[in-house]
Amino acid sequence: MGLDFVSEVAARPPLVLGVDPRPERHPGPDPLEHLERYARELMEELAAELAAVKFQYAFFEALGLEGLERLERLIAAARVLGLPVIHDAKRGDIGSTAEAYAQATLERWPGSALTVSPYLGGDALAPFFEAAARSGGLLFVLVKTSNPGSADFQDLDAGGSPLYLRVAERLAGWAEAWPAEPWSRVGAVVGGTHPEALEALRPLLPQSLFLVPGLGAQGAEPRPGEGLLWSASRSLFYPGGRPDLEAARRQARAYLRALGG
Repeated sequence: MGLDFVSEVAARPPLVLGVDPRPERHPGPDPLEHLERYARELMEELAAELAAVKFQYAFFEALGLEGLERLERLIAAARVLGLPVIHDAKRGDIGSTAEAYAQATLERWPGSALTVSPYLGGDALAPFFEAAARSGGLLFVLVKTSNPGSADFQDLDAGGSPLYLRVAERLAGWAEAWPAEPWSRVGAVVGGTHPEALEALRPLLPQSLFLVPGLGAQGAEPRPGEGLLWSASRSLFYPGGRPDLEAARRQARAYLRALGG
């Protein structure tokens, strides 16, 4: 199978670098060139201190074809550095469309992970599960997201429990059905801005890695925990609001100290 996301990440520190590029923060006549160079240098600087690099697809898609080309090059650069990759694309669709999304991410980049939405149900996720198993990948299923508005639907009563816990119950079965070592190929996205949800979900999903966004700009407080991959985007990619390799290195080490790494 070659590369395997689960085994690679399990052996690394619990910090994820989120790459959410903003060209307006890059000086000079060619902001996109500066952006790409900075991202490469930052990944190289932090490689030993990261579990993975998470590329937020929307920021690259907003730049058109050139943005997608630079995304491809940066994913390839991460793999050359030995860094696992998370495609933060939040895909979700049915049938052949789901298969195409899975081919474009998980199978195009073996040994990577993809964020997906469970809203369409298990049959819509099945092509992603199958692709992850074939390619040595992993799915991070949205369970409890970091934004304040997550409560609008995720906290709705669903037979005596909030909906996100019902999603987790179903996800536990999927995690058992798609095993890997030392974690399942089915993980969960659980916002670090909701520590009570982290505590409630961990015993429900003992086989699943958690991708925990919200560190830094959204105000989540880092805390150690087995199987938690804490993701920092703005505070790590743009510490102090601008590209700064040295400040990013200091911030990464501060986060790792807080995470017990």
